[in-house]
Amino acid sequence: MTRANSQDYRRIFLDDLPLMDVRAPVEFDKGAFPQSVNLPLLDDEQRAAVGTCYKEQGQDAAIELGWQLATPEIKAQRARAWLAHAQAHPNGYLYCFRGGLRSRLTQQMLREAGLDYPLVVGGYKAMRRFLIDALETHSAQAPLVLVSGRTGSGKTLLLQKLARHIDLEGLAKHRGSAFGRQVEPQPSQIEFENSLSIALLKRLDESQHLPLFVEDEGKLIGRVSMPLTFKARMEQAPLAVLETPMHERIEIALADYVTDAWPQYLAHFQGEQARAETLFRAQILDNLARIRKRLGGQKYDQIHTQFSAALDQFFSDGNADLFRPGIETLLTDYYDPMYDYQKGLRRGREIFRGDANAYVAWAADFIDSHSAPI
Repeated sequence: MTRANSQDYRRIFLDDLPLMDVRAPVEFDKGAFPQSVNLPLLDDEQRAAVGTCYKEQGQDAAIELGWQLATPEIKAQRARAWLAHAQAHPNGYLYCFRGGLRSRLTQQMLREAGLDYPLVVGGYKAMRRFLIDALETHSAQAPLVLVSGRTGSGKTLLLQKLARHIDLEGLAKHRGSAFGRQVEPQPSQIEFENSLSIALLKRLDESQHLPLFVEDEGKLIGRVSMPLTFKARMEQAPLAVLETPMHERIEIALADYVTDAWPQYLAHFQGEQARAETLFRAQILDNLARIRKRLGGQKYDQIHTQFSAALDQFFSDGNADLFRPGIETLLTDYYDPMYDYQKGLRRGREIFRGDANAYVAWAADFIDSHSAPI
């Protein structure tokens, strides 16, 4: 039975329904949805030509040009890709920018290939508008609790143990500090906002009153910025502070930025060990250079020497021990003073303080205490 076109955007995102984006690659790269795959009707050059034709000669001429550009070979190639996707995702939908011409042409070509496949009414523009509005509404409502603590405390590790949380750094693909950039590129601002809106939608669909834990973040996570309404809500939220002794913080930072990060570089640059080493070295030393002014020249030179030697040894035999002194200096002399300054601006918001085990137990009780009575 043929499925109807849909404009139930809420259900599409709550259920992670597969989406086939037939916009041009340049449009997709600017912003898309987590569950979408780009299988364009037109490539970037074809889209530009059809768009110009539409403006100068109207829709009929643009459609005619589109069919001219769609040679039999191109049509066959597109149809194969669309059919494979549609057959692999029978519960999905296709969309273009407004759910108009390109979506209908794609549907027509799929029907000619023997398959009816529904589209999203209103397309990308309508779904994006839905997520923007939902983000505004849910940001103002979300019962947030901030997971706070010093750099290297293991806040992200803790977050994964909490029943209700949103991993902002995971959505941003960045660890949030000066050394937080990962080998995988960050999403665009639009993609980050879309992912955050969907995460909020799901969590508040489960419950609108149970506490929702997020890591205490600044205005930026790498190069993506926190949406204003969500950040404003964070600035009103209570703080639950994770306390971790220095020796554990050093080990956590070492794992986060060196021993766990390095395999990701090796996997990303398969067969190119030398390139992976070059870029990993640059990731550490270039980021250190960005905070040189705040460290001071003498301390920067000291840590740079330590990290350079540590990288040489690490690439030689896998031993990361030489990183520890520099990491401890960074935590003590760079990150902790910033934390102490911010702490002074947040008096009166703290509702818990303890180590990881105590934190997990407290959070479970705190969530349970907000459950509706049976």
